[in-house]
Amino acid sequence: MRPIDVMWVCLGGGAGSLLRWQLGGFIDRAIPARFKFGTFLVNVTGAFVIAFLSAALALGWQQRHGDVVSSLVLTGFLGGYTTFSSMQLDTAQMAMEHRHGLAALYLVASVGVGLCAAAAGVALARS
Repeated sequence: MRPIDVMWVCLGGGAGSLLRWQLGGFIDRAIPARFKFGTFLVNVTGAFVIAFLSAALALGWQQRHGDVVSSLVLTGFLGGYTTFSSMQLDTAQMAMEHRHGLAALYLVASVGVGLCAAAAGVALARS
């Protein structure tokens, strides 16, 4: 890993995290619900975009280092934009609030819809 790659990941990660924070908050204010739509929609759109770009540029996991697109956009920006840890925290909080059904729905929907979004991104890039 070269210092320039670290710089690209840091810049992209910071920008992606800021966008997630702003967009997630906006969505949660626009759709006040017990279901965490902000985190859910950010993760689904991120899954779609990273899959689309990876397929369109024919980049595999082993190629996620060493160039600006991989470092800045895929690893940095989209890695900062999406948030697995917030999804897990949202699920745990719902469960601790005795909303077990909602927690299970949220977790299954996040993974299932995220996988469908990634598959759609790949399909669109290949068409």
